[in-house]
Amino acid sequence: MSHRWLWIVALLSMGLCAQASEETWPAKPIRVIVPYSPGSATDIIPRTVFAKVQEQIGQSIVVENRPGGATAIGTAAVAKAEPDGYTLLVHSSAYTIVPLTFANVPYDPQRDLTGVIPLGNTANVLVVAPGKGIKTVAEFVKIARAKSGGMNYVTIGPGSAAHLNSERFRLSAGFAAQPVFYKGSPEGLMDVMTGRVDFYFSPLLPALPQIKDGRLVALAVSSTHRSADLPDVPTTLEAGFKNSEYDFWFGVFAPSKTPRAIIERLNWEVTKALEDPAVKDKLTKLGVQPMPMTAQQFDDYVRGELEQNAALVKAAGIKVQ
Repeated sequence: MSHRWLWIVALLSMGLCAQASEETWPAKPIRVIVPYSPGSATDIIPRTVFAKVQEQIGQSIVVENRPGGATAIGTAAVAKAEPDGYTLLVHSSAYTIVPLTFANVPYDPQRDLTGVIPLGNTANVLVVAPGKGIKTVAEFVKIARAKSGGMNYVTIGPGSAAHLNSERFRLSAGFAAQPVFYKGSPEGLMDVMTGRVDFYFSPLLPALPQIKDGRLVALAVSSTHRSADLPDVPTTLEAGFKNSEYDFWFGVFAPSKTPRAIIERLNWEVTKALEDPAVKDKLTKLGVQPMPMTAQQFDDYVRGELEQNAALVKAAGIKVQ
């Protein structure tokens, strides 16, 4: 047999093997890597969803925490994994921030990974101290524009979701503000309540008890839609500030060369799990709102957000770490 025919046979064999692997998937346990510590929302949400997916497919799914390197360690592990559908990543919207704000990230978010499906999003809420006497977003912006030296705001580290959320809003509203960096939400919320810091686009769950108790005033949510937990609080878009929205989402990714048939199957299985009443109830209690998308829609959404955040980082003058 000539070398040409051997080459053709080899290609056909590879194609048949790939087709067989797609048809038999999943034939072994699946790893889901979460680049965050245990107990965070980005850890609890995939554990809730994939417990149901495991029941549906009859194959074990192991959720593995691999924090470190501003999420780059766990993300890079999936980017370099075999693209066979057995190693997946669950990340947050920080996926579209980390490569823009940290130097030498060991993966390319557009080239090395592909979006499978979002698991939902949660609202960030703009909160201020009651003692400031501010009742609406319009009042807040009027005061912010007039304040000599500008306002200050809570952020959990440079380039964090709170950082970009605050910068996106202040650029839209046209006022000056400086970040004050904190290790976590509890300390930041305390300093907003006491008036030491002017405002915070806080994750909803840690701020909700203080809002309900009247120790914080919720002026707006940054998500595209209102939060079910704060139905009377408008979005920043509804308040009249264009391009101010910021959705904090959670989503599933796979190595970019994963067969399309497996990506579509994963999307279908996760969609089915998200529609389960028990899963829905658990996610609702975590403040998670649905974000239904096909795999292609999610991948396009992520690529668009990478472009938007690159422009935002530049406009806000956020330095690469």
